[in-house]
Amino acid sequence: MKIFLIRHGESTSDVEHKYGGHYDDHLSPAGKKQAQALAKRLSSSGIEIIFSSPFHRARETAEILSKELKCTVKIIEEIKERNRYAHLTGMKKSHAAKKHPEHVAKLKDHTYGVEGGEDYEIFKERIMRTFEKLAAGPYDTIAIVAHGGPIGCILREILNVEAKIGKCACFEIEKNGKFKLVHFEGAEIKK
Repeated sequence: MKIFLIRHGESTSDVEHKYGGHYDDHLSPAGKKQAQALAKRLSSSGIEIIFSSPFHRARETAEILSKELKCTVKIIEEIKERNRYAHLTGMKKSHAAKKHPEHVAKLKDHTYGVEGGEDYEIFKERIMRTFEKLAAGPYDTIAIVAHGGPIGCILREILNVEAKIGKCACFEIEKNGKFKLVHFEGAEIKK
């Protein structure tokens, strides 16, 4: 089985330098172009179905891919981004740094969540359970369009890989008894 793990394209909150998380923004014009370029590169990948986060930026990326790949998009609530920013969600990062420097400093740790947000262990359990379920499905080749948080979690917890995940990054994973990362683009693997 092949799994293409795809991060959404650039979003409006990226352009506006806002904290994303549960901020349900759209793709920017550049993000749409990134998704179209990735769709062309994946046109002969054999993807049968695309599972997408419900947030607009992921859904819009999945819909662009589905047009090129001629396959269905199924929304999966459980692969949405972690709500780690709580009251910082949608706030400009520069404003948050002035108003809440104690939280901003701690956000460098991927396990940290602002009070009122989703606990990392609960998030990890949700993502692992959902990924395993999708990977056990009836398809030979699937795509999962999600966010940096869920993708980073899967890379860390299942593949033992740390990565800086760019916009529209794509990770090709093979499942043959166990999971193996065979190719990636738009990301930097940390040693």
